[in-house]
Amino acid sequence: MDKFHQLLIERHSIRRYTDEPVAADDVQKILQAALLAPSSKSKRPWQFVVVENRDMLQQLAGCKDFGTKPVSTAAFAVAVAVDASQSDCFVEDASIAAVFMQLQAEALGIGSCWIQVRNRFTADGTPAEDIVRDTLAIPEHLTVECIVTFGHKDEVRRPVDPDKLLWEKVHIERWKPQE
Repeated sequence: MDKFHQLLIERHSIRRYTDEPVAADDVQKILQAALLAPSSKSKRPWQFVVVENRDMLQQLAGCKDFGTKPVSTAAFAVAVAVDASQSDCFVEDASIAAVFMQLQAEALGIGSCWIQVRNRFTADGTPAEDIVRDTLAIPEHLTVECIVTFGHKDEVRRPVDPDKLLWEKVHIERWKPQE
């Protein structure tokens, strides 16, 4: 368990990637992690679209005006879509699957970054979901929660300093106002 704790301390969102492709076995492990994720009532309402094509990654990077640069430089990205009619916890189900992929990637030494899609827009008000859905031919009844990018890290981030954790955000038994 100490290895998992260390992984949490070292994991960061990675926004710059090298040109090196990710090995097929590692891609499979990352996707397997998503499929292993728990979901409300074991409904597994999620769907995953894996994108490696450079042109498609460029198109996806245009789904909103800010925060999408990692999509255009990633070795691959995974759009996480979910059927809201299958679970009232669809946001949570999709989010857990996305984070499982990120943790698996980190365990493999591969960087990742969450790109929020649901409830995000371009400057002209076009929903990011519509752009992603159209680009990837995702059915209309699915909600696109996010795109998670993956690739070999082209940046070094310092581990989180456990001494700087915000323990004041933790309340035992009852809420205690900050003093």
